[in-house]
This record gives sequence, structure tokens and C-alpha cells, in this order.
Amino acid sequence: MSLSASAENLPTENQISGSDTNMCLELALEGERLCKAGDCRAGVAFFQAAIQAGTDDLRTLSAIYSQLGNAYFYLGDYVMAMQYHKHDLTLARSMGDKLGEAKSSGNLGNTLKVMGKFDEAMICCKRHLEISREIGDKLSEGRALYNLGNVYHAKGKQNGRVGHQGPGEYSEEVKECLQQAVNYYQENLELMKELSDSAAQGRACGNLGNTYYLLGDFQKAIFYHNERLKIAREFGEKAAERRANSNLGNSHIFLGEFEKAAQHYRRTLVLAQELGDQAFEAQACYSLGNTYTLLRDYSAAVEYHLRHLLIAQQLKDRVGEGRACWSLGNAYSAMGNHEQALYYAKLHLQISKELGDSMGQATAQMNVADLQKMLGIEKTDDDKKNLLNTASANIVASSPGRYRLRRQSMDNLDLIKLTPDGKSKEPEEPFRARAGMAPQPSQKEEEDEENFFELLSRFQSGRMDDQRCALRTNQKKNNNALNQNKASNKDKDEEDLMQLIAGMQSKRMDEQRVTLPYLPGLNTTKNKTPVDSSSQSLVDDDSFLEMLARCQSSRLEDQRSSLPNCPILKDDEQENNENAASGATVPEEDLFALIQRLQAGRMEDQRAKGPNKT
Repeated sequence: MSLSASAENLPTENQISGSDTNMCLELALEGERLCKAGDCRAGVAFFQAAIQAGTDDLRTLSAIYSQLGNAYFYLGDYVMAMQYHKHDLTLARSMGDKLGEAKSSGNLGNTLKVMGKFDEAMICCKRHLEISREIGDKLSEGRALYNLGNVYHAKGKQNGRVGHQGPGEYSEEVKECLQQAVNYYQENLELMKELSDSAAQGRACGNLGNTYYLLGDFQKAIFYHNERLKIAREFGEKAAERRANSNLGNSHIFLGEFEKAAQHYRRTLVLAQELGDQAFEAQACYSLGNTYTLLRDYSAAVEYHLRHLLIAQQLKDRVGEGRACWSLGNAYSAMGNHEQALYYAKLHLQISKELGDSMGQATAQMNVADLQKMLGIEKTDDDKKNLLNTASANIVASSPGRYRLRRQSMDNLDLIKLTPDGKSKEPEEPFRARAGMAPQPSQKEEEDEENFFELLSRFQSGRMDDQRCALRTNQKKNNNALNQNKASNKDKDEEDLMQLIAGMQSKRMDEQRVTLPYLPGLNTTKNKTPVDSSSQSLVDDDSFLEMLARCQSSRLEDQRSSLPNCPILKDDEQENNENAASGATVPEEDLFALIQRLQAGRMEDQRAKGPNKT
């Protein structure tokens, strides 16, 4: 997201009088300078100081709100970003500033998108598009189309993760959402061609390639990623070129074109090294190692997985270390070097235990057991115990109902031991069982059993009496008065309840209503721009905000709790990388999962034939 307001949008000091207003403007300009320099935290401090100084000029305050919302967005504080973009929208509407309203709606939509509120984000972005077309601003229209594509892409991608489905395997609902993203990206691309904006064309092509990839149309994905690659090379954008090569490699993997995939991954590795980004370098090595495994060039696969392991250790990425050890164990095992394979399988097991990865731990233990069997190494007691515990845990996790049923049945067996039958076992019963004779119940046992059930009945009858509601006949003459009191009390309770609900609802409406005199930083006593009282409410007779309110009203339960720290839903052209983050050296599109799906269909190729009969 780019800053929607700049110094050119702010009035000059000659246009504004008053020391407080001048101080507000100076602080805002310094805050903007710091944000442009990349120090958003210091910029926020200056913007907040500008609000404290206050101003009576609505355009100045609107520009401050816009930039402050964007600064909070970049800092990851999306709740504060949403708050200031809402303030900006309020001011833009009150001033009749259509372009400002369009930009603030777009900023609000982007903020809602990264918070995972896709439906509200769509409403805001569609409002941005509607106003842009109304005023004939092609550049603003292009941004709105691009933002709408991003919202639909993010929603489809997130919903597609449910069930761990792969590209092209999503439900019809997810595919429809991704197709909507394609439509908006296509409109954006055509408009950017009309405006001769090559950089924007490159971004649209990159996102079209990613969306077609998720839809399973890998040929179209390759076409658009190649277009993205051409534009990136034309402008010398190495980061965009690296992304395009990586995406091309992933698409070729799905088409079974492993040699072409390896070429693109090698180029990705070179560009990552030129950019000096170790995490992306490790990701390229990881992808190359898995690709060479598919090509059955295991020595090359080992080389790249070792490079991945080294960088993961340097960046302290334990998830990446575990994946590297897993891959190295498989590669060494395929080469017939079972000693090295066992070494890395044990490392993978250790890391999986450390991370609490139950699936990784189970896989590593099976690999260790198989390799020990091949090498003729007997399992230790600890190995057998760990394997049994892991298997039991997996069984419990996969069928908790059966586990609970078994435990309940065992508890019932313990209760049976407390009955007279369980206590009065005679010595000759084992002999009768060995002799094949059916044990006959004695008269004493039958009497004890009857006594036990009588005792049980007495206890249960006492519990039934406790639960029985007795009718009191001595209060018949007061029934009429009691019924009248109950009716009056019921009416009073209903009236109190309605008053309570009305009070709560009116309080909620007051909290949702934003009036201009209470906006932070607005000096109403010296306000030069008259504001009509009908425009002081954000929700007065406005179809756009009524639609947004209806969408919000269906999510009351979500609004009652505090907002979680949502991860950023990254677009293709807005990749963020933190080297210290867990799993930073493993690509988001994990090729190990792709390999597993591809290998699952190649069982016949992997099956060894038995010797011919002579």
C-alpha cells in the first residue's frame, strides 16, 4: 500500500493562520519525511504530536489521518490503522472530497483484508472502484481493480488451505473466488496497458500467474510468469525476477518438466545470492534438492540439501533444519548409504521432538526403524518404547472416541470387581474351568446378588425423591393472589429486559457514531470549514455504510473479543521475509508436499520386480 497523502496535498503555511495550525503542519511534514525514510515508528510519534497540536483545517487533518493509518499498517498495528482510515473516510465524506473518499475506502479495504475480514474489505474496495469510475480517475480505478483482485485472491487462498488441498483440487466455492480475482486482475492489466504503466502491468501478470497456478491451469500460469519475468528484466528488478523464476519452477514441477524447473530454481539461487538474502538462498537450495531427487540425481540433491542445512543452522531455523535432515536421509537412503541416512534420520527425530511435531516424529521413527533393520541393528528398549508411544498417540489422535470407549469399558470392569460376584470367587472355579465344566452359581451368591440390587434400588429411590417436586395443598387459597403476583412480576421483568436491551443497543449505536467535533486533533472553535449537522454522523442515509454495517452486524460475536495478531496475507508483489522467523528457509509452497503427491502416483515405477523363475 502506498501513502495516499503527500506534502503536496497539505496546505501551505500562507493558507493557514494560527500558531497551533502551523505547528501541526510542521509536525505532520516531519512525520511524513520520516515515514518515507523508512522510520515509521518515529513518523507515528510526529503525527500523534501533530494531532495533539490540533488544526481547524479539515484537509490537513485528513492527510494526517491517511498517513498515520498507513504508518500503523506498516508497523502491523491493523486496529489503529483501521481506526485512522475510518476517521479519514469521515472527513472526506463531510468535505465532499470524492477522490479522498475513494482513497480512504481503498486504504480501509486493504487493512480489513490483512485482518482476514474479506467481505468488509470487498465492500470498501468496490466503493473505491465505484467512486473512481464516477469521477473518471483511471489511475484510481486501476488501483481499485488491483486491490479487489488481491482481496479475492487472498480469500480463495486462505479458504483453500482448509483440508490441505493442492492447486487445482479446491472446492467450487474456492475456485469461483479465485476466478473473480482473475477477472479483476485482467481488467487491471488492460487498463494499465492503456495507461502504458509497465510496472503495474508486471504486478498484474505476476498475480495472474499465481492465481492460475492455484486454479491448476499451469500453462496459463507459466505464460503470465514469463510475462512478469520479461518486465522485471526490462526494469532491472532483481527481486521480482527472483519471484518469477521461483514461480515458474513450481509450475513446471506440476507439469512433470523437472529439467525446466531446475533451470529456473538455479536462476533463483543466483539472484538470491546477488540480493544477499540468505533465507531465499536456502529456499532455492531446498527446491533444487527436491527437484534433483525427482530427477534421481541424488548426489546433486545431497549437495543442495547440505547447503540448505548450513544456512538454516546459521539462521537458527529449526523447522528448516528438520526438513533438510529429512530430505538428506531420503537422498542417502536412495544412494544406498544407509549409515549416513540413519544419522540424518536420528537428527530429524531429535528436532521433531524438540518442536513437538508429532507427524514428523512418527515419520522419523519409522525411518530410523527401517534403516536399523537394513543395517542389522537391534532396536533398544527406548526405541521400542518411543515407537509404541508414538503409535498409541497417533491412534488416540485419529480415533479419540474409540479410546474413550475403551477406557470406559475398563472402568466398568473395575466396578464389577466390587460386586459380591467379584468378591466371592471359590477356589474350585479355576479347576472347573480347566476341566471344561461350567461353574454353577451357588444359593449364597444368588442371595448376595439380590441383596446388592435391593441396596442399589434403595439408594436410587432416595435420589428420585430428591428430584421429585411435591405439591403443597395447604396453599390453595392463595393461588389466585400468587398467580396475579407472578403475572405482574413477569410483565415487570419483560419491561426491565426490554429497557436493558434498548440501553445496550443505544450505547452500541453511540459507540459506532463518529461526529466531527470529537475527531482527534480537530479544533472546532476555529473551524473555517462549516460542517452541516446532518454530515456529522458517519451512518446517516448512506447505502455504502449501511451495507458495511449490515455485514458487521452479522459478526457481533467476533467483535466482542479482542482482535488477535493476524499474520499478514502477502501478495505476490509484497513479499516480506524475516530471517529469524521459524521456517524462513522453507518455501511457502513446500515442494516436499508436491513430491509426495507426485510420488504417490508412481508406485508402479518404484516397485521392484521379483526374479524370473527358472
